[in-house]
Amino acid sequence: MLQTYGKSDVTYDWYAGNSGVVGRSGKFIASHAAHAGLMMFWAGAFGLFELARYDASIPMGAQNLICLPHLAGLGIGGIENGVITETYGIVVISTLHLIFSAVLGAGGLLHSTKFAGDLADYPETSKPRKFDFEWDDPDKLTFILGHHLIFLGIGAIWFVEWAKWHGIYDPALGAVRQVEYDLNLSHIWNHQFDFLKIDSLEDVLGGHAFLAFLEIIGGIFHIFTKQVGEYTEFKGKGLLGAEAILSYSVVGVSYMAFVAAFWCASNTTIYPVDLYGEPLKLQFEFAPYFIDTVDLGSSLNSSRAWLANSHFYLGFFFLQGHLWHALRAMGFDFKKIGQAFDNMENAKITQK
Repeated sequence: MLQTYGKSDVTYDWYAGNSGVVGRSGKFIASHAAHAGLMMFWAGAFGLFELARYDASIPMGAQNLICLPHLAGLGIGGIENGVITETYGIVVISTLHLIFSAVLGAGGLLHSTKFAGDLADYPETSKPRKFDFEWDDPDKLTFILGHHLIFLGIGAIWFVEWAKWHGIYDPALGAVRQVEYDLNLSHIWNHQFDFLKIDSLEDVLGGHAFLAFLEIIGGIFHIFTKQVGEYTEFKGKGLLGAEAILSYSVVGVSYMAFVAAFWCASNTTIYPVDLYGEPLKLQFEFAPYFIDTVDLGSSLNSSRAWLANSHFYLGFFFLQGHLWHALRAMGFDFKKIGQAFDNMENAKITQK
């Protein structure tokens, strides 16, 4: 399930944390819960931190903020012309994130210390055994994938309904307004190619509504169907394992990070100028990066610049992680690269 290069007894260093959950589904659940708790804690703590240093007299996009512009964009708290007028909603949301982070952290500790490390150790008829899985079992993995897709679909529905009944920030009005989604399939298809320039909140919500439908239908399909026919090499037999699936997951995150970076850098409907600052320019030197098109003075950067560059470089390094784990899953031994360089020092050319 992890590349061992034919060795029967392999140990990993402490920082190779993924190796600790391979073959132990209980530990895998524990790490998932704890990881979700860390993300919840960051969001809650950073939201309160940014709120404590927020200055209403300075444009929000010039204050190096990340959480507050997103919360304001969702219409949480009072927001008028890019200025926060009421902080109660932001405090509530941030505090709830801190509370839920403690719950998830406790769940991670509970699964890690009190419950079995491998759910296969439970009796066959017990409920925990239902969630046990093997990395090379396509039927069980597609069953788990189906549940993930349904939860993602529910999240998309939540966003659509929130915009419909509560409202989100409309930069054209400088205020929060209710948005009814436009489920126009031709618009949705066309925006696959020009989404960076999309300027209609109705179209944005329509895309999310359509995405929710696809994810829920796809989730139901994966839950109630199994592998069709024999699981052959053409379908990935021999490659399906912990290392390979990790590489698939990492490249998915990388793709989303790149999309978010370019969308944030150029789009002013979803990322309003009031909240994030002016659109950015792509610069090339040692490596590509986004720069502000407006001088904020004192070597400051806009929230848009921080957000776009963070996503861009995280996406780049996630892509490298994908290549690393994908090649290992295919059997490539990275240690041979060092050996090859060592052999080059002793290589000789003989001319007869």
